[in-house]
Amino acid sequence: MSARGRVLAVCLSEKKGTAKQATAEVELVAGHGVEGDAHAGPGHRQLSVLDVAAIEEMRSQGLELEFGAFGENIVTEGLAVDALGLGSEVAIGEARLVVTQIGKTCHDPCAIFHTVGYCIMPERGIFLEVQAGGQVRPGDEVRVVAPIDRSTIQVAIVTVSDRAHRGEREDASGPALREYVEAELGAHVALERVVPDDHEAIVEALRDAVARRGIDLVLTTGRSGCGPRDVTPEATRAVIEREVPGLAERMRAQSLLKTPHAMLSRTVAGLVGRSLIINLPGSPKGAVENLEAVREALPHAVELLRGEAVDCGKAEGKGEGPPPATAAP
Repeated sequence: MSARGRVLAVCLSEKKGTAKQATAEVELVAGHGVEGDAHAGPGHRQLSVLDVAAIEEMRSQGLELEFGAFGENIVTEGLAVDALGLGSEVAIGEARLVVTQIGKTCHDPCAIFHTVGYCIMPERGIFLEVQAGGQVRPGDEVRVVAPIDRSTIQVAIVTVSDRAHRGEREDASGPALREYVEAELGAHVALERVVPDDHEAIVEALRDAVARRGIDLVLTTGRSGCGPRDVTPEATRAVIEREVPGLAERMRAQSLLKTPHAMLSRTVAGLVGRSLIINLPGSPKGAVENLEAVREALPHAVELLRGEAVDCGKAEGKGEGPPPATAAP
């Protein structure tokens, strides 16, 4: 991974819906983005970065493209943007940024897409939050000060608890899951949230997690039983596109070896886009034990969702079947 590069251009647009224009310098504001840019503001997509190599690929299609045509705020040269995973920390002068989203979903294809049939920003661009502000100009050095490789499994953890959300007790399950996935999966926890026992709040948290393209695994902990406020499974089903019942079945089967109360679990696992959501119990011990029950399947699930997996049989060294029989001498 190239840990250094330089700024080739800085761009902004004063109105949404208009192309960004290159300018002499921009001011990055902590927690906001590019000062004066219409897309700046609180949230995780405060500014965008695109490497010039991706732009040159589009120019090779015969397009005359100015910097800013794809909505990028900063164009870099020599930086391995494609290798940066969520959580990577970048420095430009005094400014400090962290990668928070890989690419984006284009709901309304742009004119460039209609011309050549594809656009680079959804797959090649990255979005960042500004941790510390500063001026940025063309020619400034860009340094990756804390890289997280794109291949790293990225996890979001959502704790569902009224009391923890109100601050009446400390969340113990979320940190326990963080420790487990970091140690056992070599994963990076890109997002942690605590939400109340409310259907809409859980739905919003799940949709926010999967919208941050690059999140592979979303773990919920809490409110998946038979109580009147146990609505995590219903909220999860409102978000997922396809269920993966084998994961929940495996967790319940393993839990039944320890307690008959496992029969009351209503945990759900399912897919939305390229993310896998798994419901886990609310106790730290139960959450970790249930995740441990399905741990061995998770790296391959991530490979499948990313489109990186080879044939399952071949991946296990089994080939495509037994060799053909040979005739007896």
